[in-house]
Amino acid sequence: MSNLWFRDYSLEEVNAIFAKYMTGFLEIQATQIESNLLVAQMPVSDRVKQPFGLLHGGASVVLAESVGSVASNMIIDNTLFAGVGMEVNANHLHPVNSGIVSAYCSPLHIGRTSHVWDIRIKDEQQQTVCVSRLTVAIVKKNDNI
Repeated sequence: MSNLWFRDYSLEEVNAIFAKYMTGFLEIQATQIESNLLVAQMPVSDRVKQPFGLLHGGASVVLAESVGSVASNMIIDNTLFAGVGMEVNANHLHPVNSGIVSAYCSPLHIGRTSHVWDIRIKDEQQQTVCVSRLTVAIVKKNDNI
């Protein structure tokens, strides 16, 4: 598969996006950009745990939606369009209580008005923690976006 990205992005550029807002608070960072893959990681700290000490399913969804949304926005001309999350689902398969989880985001469908991403979140032993699918709408920018 040829390179998906609208242009060549550096990890520093992508991490400047992740450094803001919720992704910054959860310490999500991109670690790898390949021709058809974006990888981001998140530490399993108290910020992302549920009351029983395990990785919160909602935090996994934030990681999945964030890496997929950023990937969509890396494909399009950001001066004209924006990629916005439309639907996300997640199956939580394995508990994690420490370490770092990594989200591997690859395309299932890249269309003119929508993108569908497969996101696999794995622990440090490469065991799949969560499987997620994200649909992103591609909309024209206006005063609201």
